[in-house]
Amino acid sequence: MTQYLLAVHHRDGYPTPGPDDDLDEVYAAVDRFNAKLEKAGALVFAGGLVPPGEAKVADGATVTDGPFSEAKEVLGGFWVIEAASLDEALDLAREGSVACANPVEVRAFQSG
Repeated sequence: MTQYLLAVHHRDGYPTPGPDDDLDEVYAAVDRFNAKLEKAGALVFAGGLVPPGEAKVADGATVTDGPFSEAKEVLGGFWVIEAASLDEALDLAREGSVACANPVEVRAFQSG
């Protein structure tokens, strides 16, 4: 089995709830997806991240506030999963993307 990072990218910066957003529904869908991954034995670790404005960047001895780079899309959370193939990881990423209502990037961990 290969481990994959499923990285959730929030469009247009870190999400803030708007008048039409129902974050409770999104959180419930992500909880259901997490439970599915656990039941299948695919979940290694998952987590959501605080907004980029709360980030710290270490560059050698120097530490600065804020995200490493300014971007329209930011990393908002992730899953580390185990899957038998890239196709299986992509299928799970599609489900995760629907659950969290954001794009999910799939990257295998280096082996060896």
